[in-house]
Amino acid sequence: METAENSNWKIVSEIDLIYKTKVKNSERPHIASSSYAFTLLKGCWDPGKIGFLEQFKVLLLNQSNKVLGIYEASSGGITGTVVDIRLLFAAALKAGAVGLVIAHNHPSGSLLPSNPDRCITAKIAKAGELLDIKLLDHLIITEESYYSFADEGAL
Repeated sequence: METAENSNWKIVSEIDLIYKTKVKNSERPHIASSSYAFTLLKGCWDPGKIGFLEQFKVLLLNQSNKVLGIYEASSGGITGTVVDIRLLFAAALKAGAVGLVIAHNHPSGSLLPSNPDRCITAKIAKAGELLDIKLLDHLIITEESYYSFADEGAL
């Protein structure tokens, strides 16, 4: 006879770590510069939202800086968005990413990073160090241009 104590394993949630893709490694975009990352990200942005509300996206990269996927970490309001770093890294770990390029848009059109922009960059970089997932860049994008933390020596 099975006791309640012995059957508790049946009510525990199962966790499965899996990353499925139909894209061959040879067909994945290779991120070699901030300008190419901007071009790729801008192409994935909804043109109706880039100048309207702030969103935060992540390029998940393999060891060769090839794109494993793009994760939309947050979609917020006109002047900001909140990023849950735990969910960002859950996506990175699930995809087996070893590098990240994070990006968010400024609907105002300003390319200057704010103090919260600098803080979230530092927080993500620090968390990535613990997980051996390197933050390669943080792009602030607008409809016309971008700011690269890496290119400007701010990373």
